[in-house]
Amino acid sequence: MQITITARHFELTKAIRTYVEDACEKLTRYFDQIINVHMTLTLENSRNIVDMSLHASRFNLQSQATQMDMYLAIDEAVENMEAQVKKLKDKVTDHQKRSLKKDTDFAYANLYESNQDAKAKKVVRTKRIIAEILSVNEAMDKFAELDEEYFIFRNVESDKINVLVKKNNDHYNLIEP
Repeated sequence: MQITITARHFELTKAIRTYVEDACEKLTRYFDQIINVHMTLTLENSRNIVDMSLHASRFNLQSQATQMDMYLAIDEAVENMEAQVKKLKDKVTDHQKRSLKKDTDFAYANLYESNQDAKAKKVVRTKRIIAEILSVNEAMDKFAELDEEYFIFRNVESDKINVLVKKNNDHYNLIEP
């Protein structure tokens, strides 16, 4: 998760930056598919305004809070976002009740066996893989540690399923849809 903080009309201190990062990390407890969080901290007259936007895999959420103290405003914005994330997670996991075949978080790899006589193919094995959200470089590093022929992951930049295939020990092929 990438956290971006913008301060308007005041100097952003290290204490506030650390406080915001710790508060945003709490959100991953409820929903781990968060891609980035952008928080805008504004000081107007004696009011502290916090605008928070969160981008998850298929959802964008917003929250806003106004308080006299910046830390209280940050807490309130994160609490509002936390309620939205909980509601979103319930909506996605409980109420849709989709089968795993339609779930975009899973990728399926089929192994086919061809019959020379009848020129027919039959499915020998189907493997369900949870596609981790990684950048291409992170996926290559993780794939180098594994002893597999291919590695399926969800690309952070495009939010689509990609496949890495070993060409040889030093080279990989990246397949993008």
